[in-house]
Amino acid sequence: MPNLDMVLRSNSDALLVIDVQNDFCPAVDGAGGGGALAVAGGDEIIPLINSLGRRFDHVLLTQDWHPSGHISFASSHPGAQPYGQIQAVYGAQTLWPDHCLQDSYGAAFHPALDLPHAELILRKGFRPSIDSYSAFLENDHSTPTGLAGYLRERGLTRLFLCGLAYDFCVRFSAIDGIALGFECLVIEDATRAVDLPGSVDETNAALAAANIPRIQSSALRL
Repeated sequence: MPNLDMVLRSNSDALLVIDVQNDFCPAVDGAGGGGALAVAGGDEIIPLINSLGRRFDHVLLTQDWHPSGHISFASSHPGAQPYGQIQAVYGAQTLWPDHCLQDSYGAAFHPALDLPHAELILRKGFRPSIDSYSAFLENDHSTPTGLAGYLRERGLTRLFLCGLAYDFCVRFSAIDGIALGFECLVIEDATRAVDLPGSVDETNAALAAANIPRIQSSALRL
């Protein structure tokens, strides 16, 4: 993917920071062990995201926010194991370790994330019977989160996506954003992937098919 040269537009651009939460990071405050669904290198991108945030007038955050017994938890399905799949009413659902429980330490933003001028925190995945990878739509691909309406009322038309994880929530947010009429670009060096078998290759192909550029942070210019 070429390193495109992008001039930022202060009035209509936004940085969309996806799910930089303790449970998705391998280490918090230097402690070992990491989060319940730690993404390799997830904490390494936080300084870059902080730096990017200072270049945008408009910064938006998403936050995974699951109730106990959520459909995406392997523990909610007797005999199931994390990273397997079930067939939900809305289609295939990957099962995960319990993570980002509402009002828990794991659901909190990583303490190193420093974006005090963020204008919106969008919580997703709070419905017990449906998961939500995308910042725009639940996993049934029809139930809206409300983000599209917010962006339209604010006149924000071009989104630069970063955060966790590249091959799930970043991917589906970008694809839904394009489908809803927004321009979306993924800042590749400010993301990290869960990297299940085939998931990164599938994401690369899906973004290419949707004509969503994958750019490097060095391409952004004021």
